[in-house]
Amino acid sequence: MSITQELLNQVDALARKAGAAIMEIYGRDFTVEQKEDKSPLTEADAAAHNIIVNGLAELSLKAPVLSEEDTAGFAGADEHGRYWLVDPLDGTKEFIKRNGEFTVNIALVENGRPVLGVVYAPALNVGYTAAEGLGAFKAEGNAAPVAIRVTEHKADQPWRVVGSRSHAGDSLLQLLEKLGEHELVAMGSSLKLCLVAEGAADVYPRLGPTSLWDTGAAQCVVEQAGGQVLQLNGEPLSYANTREVLNPYFLVLGENDVNWPALFA
Repeated sequence: MSITQELLNQVDALARKAGAAIMEIYGRDFTVEQKEDKSPLTEADAAAHNIIVNGLAELSLKAPVLSEEDTAGFAGADEHGRYWLVDPLDGTKEFIKRNGEFTVNIALVENGRPVLGVVYAPALNVGYTAAEGLGAFKAEGNAAPVAIRVTEHKADQPWRVVGSRSHAGDSLLQLLEKLGEHELVAMGSSLKLCLVAEGAADVYPRLGPTSLWDTGAAQCVVEQAGGQVLQLNGEPLSYANTREVLNPYFLVLGENDVNWPALFA
């Protein structure tokens, strides 16, 4: 089925509702627990999860939900190869640091590809929406959404490279050395992908661990804005195998003609 603007608007409204609940908790004291994998968990993660799951159940498009906060409840995609992919609070470390760089991520995956994506940063009141056939958009504050597009890297300009606020390492430093003149922009959560989508950065190399729900929504934004999210072997990042929730390393690219695999040789 084709995705309508109405469905995209409904998912965007749902992300913003979850964002409002997150901000209520953000504005007061909250407890921080640890999951089994040692990653942090707050009551904001759970509140946003409940709002999103309940809201998705009310939409006309019915599909199973794979959420970071309930992986055990997911039995697989439906008969059409569809499922909702949700990170109720991406960037929990940024939330705890109170730097504003955290997001709500909701994607619709169809046959392994994200075909609808909403990324909302509640502390910044900035939202990104995208869907196949509709394009990619950014909305700041209460302003109307505007179409966004990746930009072409000019040979005489330094590379604008997005790096993680909480995860950096030797692999990234080695890549930057090979890449040449560059400017490094630090950012948290899925906003890193969105910077490439809106043309504010040229490339985001992710040479560290991420999960399906960290990237699905923002990948849709990037692709509908004309960019690519590629594994290091050149294949698009895929969401078909939900039994393996960890992503391989990947690159988020705007427009350029660099032989990226050669940089990792």
